[in-house]
Amino acid sequence: MSTPAPEVSARIARLFVYPVKSCAGVELREALLTDTGFDLDRAWMVVDAAGEFVTQRELPRMALIRPTLKLSEVILRAPGMLALHLAIDTVEEPVQVKVWNDTVPAFDMGAIAAQWFSDFLGRPGLRLVRFDPEHDRASNRDWTGADTALNQFQDGYPLLVISTASLELLNEKLRAAGHEAVGIERFRPNIVLEGVEAHDEDRMAQMDIATGEGLVRLRPVKPCPRCPIPDIDPATAQSNPVVSDTLQGYRRSDVVGGAVAFGMNVIVMEGLERTLRVGQAVTGDWKFD
Repeated sequence: MSTPAPEVSARIARLFVYPVKSCAGVELREALLTDTGFDLDRAWMVVDAAGEFVTQRELPRMALIRPTLKLSEVILRAPGMLALHLAIDTVEEPVQVKVWNDTVPAFDMGAIAAQWFSDFLGRPGLRLVRFDPEHDRASNRDWTGADTALNQFQDGYPLLVISTASLELLNEKLRAAGHEAVGIERFRPNIVLEGVEAHDEDRMAQMDIATGEGLVRLRPVKPCPRCPIPDIDPATAQSNPVVSDTLQGYRRSDVVGGAVAFGMNVIVMEGLERTLRVGQAVTGDWKFD
């Protein structure tokens, strides 16, 4: 008996990882899947003197901090600053920090990193911390159901998927209103799909990717409600509300309480320790609620 053809076919166009929460991303040709999403994604986070996380929402200049991944270190560069080298396998003092409503164990990365971030971002008392991999921080089961999905310092889900068509529809609306087009980097996806219609990622029941190591299966679980970060130009750290204003006109979602939704949060159902690569085929079927 033949296997039915998938209802949706796409391919991976781009892959991103964000080593330091709310700093610039790193575009990759391939990315290793772990139980918390892509390897090193949101492994580090900036916190204030009280241990509360900070992001571009309060400190837009974080967008100008650009990581580079090397074999054994992450190198952070920012305008006017000497490069900051972080050894991937080195941690400092254990601390407790807060990300959204979760208080989690982490490791403080020391005085040099703290001063670097405080100086560049213009706020005394900032610290850089590394997530404690021995701690399980789970996604909200209201959305994942019986499936456990783990995170490091992500907002709430291990991976975010957006299609090129979704971005192009937004850019068509921006250009029609006399505004400049924007890049996908503003929306901070991990996986960018091409070959589907705008917002088809919202409607897929699963995303299957055949790798050389075996099947990877991802399950979309929640539309991604957007904060003002997409209004921040990643090249200049300047904010303009035109992106949010445009999305308000056509992307409000009752599923997330009337918030603007753009992209889908997904969890890993199968395929840990397998590698996703640009160009791989993605197939799936439609979800019918």
